[in-house]
Amino acid sequence: MADPQPPSRALPQTSRQVAAPPAAAPPAAAPPAIDPVAVMRSKAYISALVLAAIVGVPISAIAYGFLVLVAAIQHLVFFELPTQIFGGTTAPAWWPLPWLVLSGLLTALTIRYLPGNAGHSPAFGFTTGGGPFTGRELPGVALAALATLGLGAVLGPEAPLIAIGGGLGALAVRLAKKGAPPTAVMIMASAGSFAAISTLLGSPVLGAFLIMEVAGIGGMTLSLVMLPGLLASGIGALVFVGLGQWTGLGSFSLALHSVPPVEPPTVPSLAWALVMGVAGALLGWVIRSLALWLRPIVHLNRVLVTGALGLLIGLTAMAYQLITGRSFTDVLFSGQDALPDLVDHAADYSFGVLILLILCKAFGYGLSLSAFRGGPVFPSMFIGAAVGVVASGLPGMNLAAGIATGIAAMSAAMLRLPLTSTLLAVVLMGTDGVAVTPQVVVAVAAAFVITNLLPTPGPKNPASQPRPEDQVRGTDEPT
Repeated sequence: MADPQPPSRALPQTSRQVAAPPAAAPPAAAPPAIDPVAVMRSKAYISALVLAAIVGVPISAIAYGFLVLVAAIQHLVFFELPTQIFGGTTAPAWWPLPWLVLSGLLTALTIRYLPGNAGHSPAFGFTTGGGPFTGRELPGVALAALATLGLGAVLGPEAPLIAIGGGLGALAVRLAKKGAPPTAVMIMASAGSFAAISTLLGSPVLGAFLIMEVAGIGGMTLSLVMLPGLLASGIGALVFVGLGQWTGLGSFSLALHSVPPVEPPTVPSLAWALVMGVAGALLGWVIRSLALWLRPIVHLNRVLVTGALGLLIGLTAMAYQLITGRSFTDVLFSGQDALPDLVDHAADYSFGVLILLILCKAFGYGLSLSAFRGGPVFPSMFIGAAVGVVASGLPGMNLAAGIATGIAAMSAAMLRLPLTSTLLAVVLMGTDGVAVTPQVVVAVAAAFVITNLLPTPGPKNPASQPRPEDQVRGTDEPT
């Protein structure tokens, strides 16, 4: 069954979705151009900066609470319950099966019956359009993401947080001023998205680059949106850190516990970075192809098929635990929490276990992209890091360069955002990130070029193509 459209709500056209008028219709008058400099000099813009700072506090607190709830569900379902029921420290290998089926059923029912399509489909990566979610659509976004992330599907929280933050920011400005102009709504929606993911990726600046690269704006318009967004992001970072210290739960910021020793770039490491970029592009193409080929099947009967896909993800995780003796949690979830442990204990993984982990995680990732609700960032980073650990054994390659180039290549292939992908790898490596920047740039360039040269993944039919509801909303508003 096809994804339901929000009832009687026409999606406005944006610069990335322009519909040609019928042949007999007269050409529509172009909307008046907006002067960003004039907007920035206005009292209304100063008011927007103040509102962005104010709104950043509750939005970032809500985003923090959402992440706390996801972590609590994961810990209760996959760690506390099996320990209380079976004893010991490891859950039985079959334990994920009923929970992944439940995850699929709850996600599908939310998408089918609640307004707003429960967020955008992650199978297409980050593409914007359609404006921010309305207040009545936000519960569906949150519930589908909780069912997906909390019960073990292989996706991350960044896309739902962007949607929730953008929707809350737009709602705030509309409540503050009835009939607010579209530009004001766009600015506050972007500020809300900034605040919601202010520290999730390891740095407020990195989250800002992600949203700006997704939105695809530049020049003075970029500054127009960037200033309130950065302000809200900085406020959000303070809130995340403060709540993390106050609750003792941490800030949910992506970071490595320790960084492998970094060596200066060499000709062999640059050559391997090129190979890593090509490998990342090919692996990313396979994952996206799997997701897009499954989408038409999902639309035939969303509830039944999504539940079956959840069962397949659970079976994959079960097989991994039975074969390797390691926990099925390596395969499930976004990979954000497992990534530091993978890097810290890279030597404990044999070559065969790493290959199986990559294959299982990639398979679960592709299945999750096709029907569930979440973001594509963290699983791609985890898979890339695992590929980098494998590559670190190659002549002339070291562990730090392998992990950095693997993350960069997979991120570029799956996100198709070269600047963000470069920064993800460099910032994650901390103070040593500068030393691996040459290899990271080579890997990103190769992955991005090859990704765009490969055939478009998925079947060539309308059911597999992105629709308005498949776009990330919350960073884009018609002007």
